[in-house]
Amino acid sequence: MKKCVLLVCLMLNAMGFCQEWNMDLETAKSKAIAQNKNILLVFSGSDWCSRCIELERKVWQSEEFKTEADKNWILLRADFLQKKGESEPVDINDPKIILTERYNRNGFFPYIVLLDKYGRVIDRGGYEQFNTAKEYIEYFKKLGKK
Repeated sequence: MKKCVLLVCLMLNAMGFCQEWNMDLETAKSKAIAQNKNILLVFSGSDWCSRCIELERKVWQSEEFKTEADKNWILLRADFLQKKGESEPVDINDPKIILTERYNRNGFFPYIVLLDKYGRVIDRGGYEQFNTAKEYIEYFKKLGKK
């Protein structure tokens, strides 16, 4: 019984520090409107893009970012995977393709777009040579103040 209670506590604790990445713009906009937050849209190739992998490890998974994201942004991701070096077939109805058509026509990776709660672009950015999650957090906050 003690092991079961411990396992439940660990699971709840882990869930408390998870961030929620949305994959669909309309869902993200609904949440952003309800919570009066901007949307942080990230275009990534999390299994092939070295800078995307670095951001995942250094920023997106950090406790600092998770805490700040929960307070400041609704997270939206368009992740373009390449399983075993092969690109996925293009489906024009795929939410990430729709996001790309609207916000990343040049196909930059990683690419960060700060949107208002209605999906309008506030500012855009990309990979920076920062060393810490804190530096990226400040960078994202500055995007919203330009």
